[in-house]
Amino acid sequence: MAAVGVLLFALGIAATIALHEAGHMIAARSCGMHVRRFFVGFGPPIWQLRRGGTTYGVAALPFGGFCDIAGMTPQDPLTAEERPRAMYRKPWWQRVIVMVAGVVVNLFLGFMIIYCTAATAAVPNPYADFTPTVGKVSCTSDQVDHDTLSPCEGTGPAGKAGIMSGDRILAVDGHPVRAFTEIRAYVQERPGATIALKVERDGAEIDVPVVVDTVVRLDPSGQRYEAGAIGVSSRPVADATKRFGPLEAVPASLRLSAQMLGSTVEGIASFPAKIPGVVASVFGAQRDEAGPVSVIGASRAGGELAERNMWVAFWMMLASLNFFLALFNLVPLPPLDGGHIAVIVYEKLRDGVRRARGLAPGGAVDYRRLMPLTYALAAALLIVGAIVMVADVVNPVRVFG
Repeated sequence: MAAVGVLLFALGIAATIALHEAGHMIAARSCGMHVRRFFVGFGPPIWQLRRGGTTYGVAALPFGGFCDIAGMTPQDPLTAEERPRAMYRKPWWQRVIVMVAGVVVNLFLGFMIIYCTAATAAVPNPYADFTPTVGKVSCTSDQVDHDTLSPCEGTGPAGKAGIMSGDRILAVDGHPVRAFTEIRAYVQERPGATIALKVERDGAEIDVPVVVDTVVRLDPSGQRYEAGAIGVSSRPVADATKRFGPLEAVPASLRLSAQMLGSTVEGIASFPAKIPGVVASVFGAQRDEAGPVSVIGASRAGGELAERNMWVAFWMMLASLNFFLALFNLVPLPPLDGGHIAVIVYEKLRDGVRRARGLAPGGAVDYRRLMPLTYALAAALLIVGAIVMVADVVNPVRVFG
């Protein structure tokens, strides 16, 4: 079942990429532009077919895809047949529509995956209160093996500090938290430190200083390391998952999509800071479970979920991938879609200023001036992608330890 899950998730990724590029192609054709090539993957073609003036194909390296539209830049060589249908000759709003179309497709796909799952199975309830709430206060102890902690007695650091069952933890050292896993990760990295928990109790907010214990934990390979612990466990969230009817699933899916998009924005913003950790993991350091993964890592995780029949999590991960692809492509840097949109918007704003000054439009931007930046960013993305893929092979993120 794991192999089937890996293959199914890989096909889901391929479909996501193909439909993203199909969004560009359909929009371009609708605006009268000529599409030369539509490929899933990069590198040498392993299959291709020419139809209606467009070459469709699959390339050897399944790490992306592209839709080659004639005249995306004024410097693009054109045939006499292509010139009147060149993209750069079209109105600015049509060019923006074409570049945004792929993003819209991924947003729609993500929403539809969530909707179909919500209408057929129990999904994370977007209306539930997931504020970390203390269920039990206990002592702290060392880890014996991956499933066992050594016996302990007495009151742990949280109990000594006055933390009680039912306290809602709002922040740690001033950093807002939304899940108990965030608290655990923060505490584990600070053995022996003193942290400040902001808790809500009976409607009032109080700050509670807690001295973190130092305990022994085991990494996935069985190696011992020192970690922090304060002796609290979470209270189960009421109605954490819920199945919705066909109609009520629409607003619920929209709300859950918005929550996932917010998390995606935070993930993209933190992406550069996580790269050093990925590099270190290639040489044996512990892999950050919340760090970036490649097609290889995502497919492997999908296989783990399928092996345990956790299909809701499987589909939620695929929806999240669509949201990531959509928002990442909106980053206003070449060679991403957002970079092209930024140039088009710049041209429009610049011409508006020139018009106000009684000047003629300034003409299309010379993309050759952007090539050094484009090449540098493309190289950076390829290098980072290669590093993440290597990490996913030698030290993969494991959903189940």
